[in-house]
Order: sequence, then structure tokens, then C-alpha cells
Amino acid sequence: MTMDSLVEMLHTGGYSCVIANGNDVRTFTRRGVMDLYELLADDAAFMHGAWVADKVVGKGAAALMVLGGVSRLNADVLSDDAARVLTAAGVDFSCSMRVPYIINRAGTGRCPVETLCAETDVPEEMLPLIGGFVERMRQRQIESK
Repeated sequence: MTMDSLVEMLHTGGYSCVIANGNDVRTFTRRGVMDLYELLADDAAFMHGAWVADKVVGKGAAALMVLGGVSRLNADVLSDDAARVLTAAGVDFSCSMRVPYIINRAGTGRCPVETLCAETDVPEEMLPLIGGFVERMRQRQIESK
């Protein structure tokens, strides 16, 4: 599997993220960090050495990829903070567009996960912050049903 074929799959399949480890390819559709967080929690071994094609990568997503041991990333949009985290961990990455920060879904400011992780560049320190965010999102989904 080439990175070009992962990127093509990302765009033609309407996915938010495509991850390949050897011949095992998995696709994801949720926005934000939920899929990466759950993959890291449930099957971190799959992430080790994996290649990722993703639409939007902010600092939190970059931290989750670093913690999982991802070796290569291609992002449509990548924040400066994410690039710094990936560079420090030695992850090979490329992007179509580099931005100062990821904008929230409402388009009114910074992504909440990037805001949560603003005070540290250490992925291990970001993990509990992201975990708390994911739990709050899950709770909101439960309450809205």
C-alpha cells in the first residue's frame, strides 16, 4: 500500500482517516480525535509503524499518533502545533495545507482539543486531557438521545 493510494482512499471513500499497517487497512468516519483515541486504547499495536492519511490533524491527533507509534502521516490540513509534536517524535509527515491552528466546527475559534493541549508538547501529558474531552463528548451523546 502506498501513501498515494491511502490518500486516494481517504478522498474517494469519504473517510476522515485511513490507517494502514502492512496489508491491514482500516477506515474511519468520525470527525475529531474520537477514532484515534479509541484505536489507541483498544488496539495500539495496530498503530505501531502504521501509515496514516487524515483530513485534519491538530495537536491532539498528532499526540495520539505519536503515542501509538505511527511512522508516517499525510494530512490535508495540519496545524503548526501538530507539526512540532510530530517533528519532535521523528514522525515522517507531509500536508497539503499548514495552518497556525485548527478551527473549531462552528468556525468561531480554536479547536477545543488544541486549546486543551496548548500548555504542553509532551504527548503523554496530553493523553489524559484528550481522554477527559472524549469522555465529556460521549456523555453529551448519551444525554442527547
